[in-house]
Amino acid sequence: MNIEELRQEIDKTDAELVNLFNRRMDAVKQIAEYKKANNLPIFDSERERQLFEKVAKLAGESTESYIRTLFSVITDLSRSYQGKLINGKSKTAENIEEAIAKTPNLFPQKATVACQGTEGAYSQIACEKLFELPSIMYFNSWENVFSAVDAGLCQYGILPVENSTAGSVNRIYDLMADYNFSIIRSVKLKTSHTLLAGDGVKFSDIKEIISHEQALNQCSDFLKNLKGVKITSCENTAIAAKTVRESGRKDLAAISSRHCAELYGLKTLNDSIQNTDSNYTRFVCISKKTEIYPGANKTSLMMVLPNRPGSLYRVMSKFSALGINLTKLESRPIPGRDFEFLFYLDVESSIYSPVIIELINELQYSTEMFRYLGSYSEL
Repeated sequence: MNIEELRQEIDKTDAELVNLFNRRMDAVKQIAEYKKANNLPIFDSERERQLFEKVAKLAGESTESYIRTLFSVITDLSRSYQGKLINGKSKTAENIEEAIAKTPNLFPQKATVACQGTEGAYSQIACEKLFELPSIMYFNSWENVFSAVDAGLCQYGILPVENSTAGSVNRIYDLMADYNFSIIRSVKLKTSHTLLAGDGVKFSDIKEIISHEQALNQCSDFLKNLKGVKITSCENTAIAAKTVRESGRKDLAAISSRHCAELYGLKTLNDSIQNTDSNYTRFVCISKKTEIYPGANKTSLMMVLPNRPGSLYRVMSKFSALGINLTKLESRPIPGRDFEFLFYLDVESSIYSPVIIELINELQYSTEMFRYLGSYSEL
């Protein structure tokens, strides 16, 4: 047989497979109706184990592993279909529809906003890019920013989630699991770091440099070439600049911003000391209630997957099947649970698209724990 004849054979087989799959899903529909009527769980681990053993034997040694993969996808689709039939539209999908209907068309110009650090912090700069007239309240930790929003002390909070050089801000992702909130917008801020000291101080005088650990990581190439200089982490880059100003020390410098040099009357010893000129930090704006403003084309999700082989693969296959672009996948260990993880995902898709709602519905039914973290646009 030539290549065209072989392809015709594949096309014929594919048509048969589609018919058989539809036939199988018709049976799945009837099973869903039976389970709903008799209050039975969707997932039957014993039934799936028996199925995999049976089809593996039918396949034979040469295609056994492929058949197991194929049927793991088929059974996952069957569970999702049953969940849709039994549970209907998820509560999360209903909440999203309600938020879209109730959120104003324009992003607020004025608001009370929580930021970590002090005057001159990068979070303040990010805040002022998002809001025209913010009333900023400063807190000494990221957890306090979450708490201020959660308690209603501030309407919004600004938090850094990742940097193009230093990577994800892990502490933020850990705190996300402890608070109920919604991401309503994000902004990418170019962060250019400078070495600041008091008047009359020379670079050779410096014995200690202070800054936030993220800034220190972003300037690691510069710092590793310094000999006999102590590197100290502190709460914030702006706090570092303020500390240098208030200490009066001639041997102390801070890694901070040009804005802080002007704000605290410090002089620049070295400019643009970050590892790369393309150094961006992504900040998110959070609120206690879900707000979805027009143009929302990014969605963040959090989930715990069953501790079974192939769980992550089956979730990833849903994105591929629905044509949704996954732009970030972050995992964080769950305290008290050995080698089990929370997964954080960012996807690129308009929240007004039916496919993203379909994805959310499927994830709601097929994960051990699922949380929708918000849909938003990015500046």
